[in-house]
Amino acid sequence: MTARILVAEDDVKQAGLIRIYLEREGHDVQVVGDGRSALERARGSRPDLIVLDVMMPTVDGLDVTRILRAESDVPILLLTARATEEDMLLGLDLGADDYITKPYSPREFTARVRVLLRRAQGSAAAPAVFRVGDLVIDTARFEVRVAGEPVVLTGKEFAILSMLAEDPGRVFTRVQIIDRVFGFDRTVLQRTVDAHVMNLRKKMGPGEYVETVYGRGYRLSDGAVER
Repeated sequence: MTARILVAEDDVKQAGLIRIYLEREGHDVQVVGDGRSALERARGSRPDLIVLDVMMPTVDGLDVTRILRAESDVPILLLTARATEEDMLLGLDLGADDYITKPYSPREFTARVRVLLRRAQGSAAAPAVFRVGDLVIDTARFEVRVAGEPVVLTGKEFAILSMLAEDPGRVFTRVQIIDRVFGFDRTVLQRTVDAHVMNLRKKMGPGEYVETVYGRGYRLSDGAVER
């Protein structure tokens, strides 16, 4: 799969290596060195995937993620030297699709890029609108509404809700959710899924949409569901 990939990395050597890794995979790569340029290039060239270093001048990678996620559902892969769970969750909560810590192997990096591109291609190929009572999930428009009111979700929250909506009533384990939503990242903890589900419930209000099946995982209420 050939894709247009934007890389924002202020370390010239790192940026050069990333370009080499991605061009060997057959991708068309653009490189910028700061967050402001990343925003301008992303808006102008509409890449298929964006690789963002977290620590960049003018505008850092986290702010770029937050701004772009409000405008687009383009897949975002964060690169950072920070390896704590709190840093990872912050990036994911702002809307990043994946998170890789430095140093990393070229094989792991390119594998994660492939996962994100496949996931994005699959989502674009089969858009759907799911309805559960007064809950509406539009996967093509990246929109969720409850009783007609929009609900703003992060990328991971939306991915979890969409996954559950694909098969209402079915129980998905935390491990299954991690495999589907977080892809190649085996460092994600099961309590990370719990945190995202807790945020989902807060944002969606009091309706019993996402149900906990104790000892098993989560499911979407199998009430009247339409596509």
